[in-house]
Amino acid sequence: MVHDAADVPAGPRSLDSVRVEFNERRLVSDAGLLIAATLAERLGLEDLVNESVWLPYRTPGASLPGRKVMTLVHGMLAGADSIDDMNVVRAGSTDLILGHRVMAPSTLGTFLRAFTFGHVRQLDRVLDVALARAWQAGASPGDGPLVMDLDSFVGEVHGYEKQGAGYGYTRTYGYHPIIATRADTGEVVHIRCRKGQANTQRGAERFVDELLARVHRAGHDGQIVIRADSGFENHKLMKQLDREGVEFSIGVKQSKQVRALIAEIPEQDWVTIDDYPDTGEAQIAETKLGDWRLIVRRTRLVGDQAELWPDWRHHTFATNRTVPTLTADVDHRDHASVELTIRDLKDQALAHFPSGRYCANSAWTVIAAIAHNLARWSTLIGLPNRPAQTASARRRHLLSIPGRLVRTSRQWTLRLPARWPWKTDFLTVLDAIRALPART
Repeated sequence: MVHDAADVPAGPRSLDSVRVEFNERRLVSDAGLLIAATLAERLGLEDLVNESVWLPYRTPGASLPGRKVMTLVHGMLAGADSIDDMNVVRAGSTDLILGHRVMAPSTLGTFLRAFTFGHVRQLDRVLDVALARAWQAGASPGDGPLVMDLDSFVGEVHGYEKQGAGYGYTRTYGYHPIIATRADTGEVVHIRCRKGQANTQRGAERFVDELLARVHRAGHDGQIVIRADSGFENHKLMKQLDREGVEFSIGVKQSKQVRALIAEIPEQDWVTIDDYPDTGEAQIAETKLGDWRLIVRRTRLVGDQAELWPDWRHHTFATNRTVPTLTADVDHRDHASVELTIRDLKDQALAHFPSGRYCANSAWTVIAAIAHNLARWSTLIGLPNRPAQTASARRRHLLSIPGRLVRTSRQWTLRLPARWPWKTDFLTVLDAIRALPART
């Protein structure tokens, strides 16, 4: 678009001559939150929290949990990663586009500290029902297979007054949440904060039970595939998944038994993988581990670098899937995409676990997943054919847009910057969400 010089005011002669005043009440620092707030309204999230979370009577912070959770959600989407940062949604007229009263950080801190484990489980129900409603609104995986990745990560904290924090297998001080994500979209389907010293598999069987029940309640009746690394190698869990008709692909540790099985594979059974870099060589074969297929991939360096890595290194996983060996291997290695969701969570609210109380941080973890999903669902519904964006890109393109809220002739108007590069995407997403039926 070409603009006449008269349309653009002349700038200041020097930056030092620009006077700064913080007195504009109609400015909205993150006007793109209108998208997330509209979707939250269509999904009925505030009322859902009020129905689900019941803190003890007379407990400080117990009343109106819906508006407190939604304040936390919108603050997280604006980039807040601590309780004090929630002030960002109190600036200017931001609260007028969120659809609820914005609560002060001190109130939010009191609210989070009132949580017990049971109340965190009530928040789990909010994530559960919100997932079902979002899938009904157009974010579902359809009739095809639903591939989910199971993993855990370390959320680093500092200070010795963090209840439940400890040193785990990475020797990093923090918490050790377990997470399940939807592979094609990066949604958080289930998440639970655990103490820092928790083993990777701690609570995994019950977690998977709840995960499967959740996706069935959300309306998915098709095939389910669960992928995980060797930290979740658990034959009891594999048998359980097998009985329920769930396909799995789970890494296997290099135990003495597994090494013996690899050694028994005839040399002629190894198939070279053609699309491997010229600096190395990769081959694949399979054998049996009990009732399941054991697929083995071996790699080594060739050429000038071979002295650094002259021997074969083996990577194994067990699966009950019936797809070809190479297809199973490629799909299993795609399990690494779960790290992109973990990266996005750490780029948002889970950069910190802000409270000293374990249950408050557990609640913060679930609310962070709700905020993450709300942003994902916005683009899934509004831009269904686009690849998934990173959290930082979505925040830059659609959420962190400065605006000015004005009212003329009984009409509210949110004025956004001219020549915004992602104007079309913003309006497309907003129109798609506004087309959804309102909850009654």
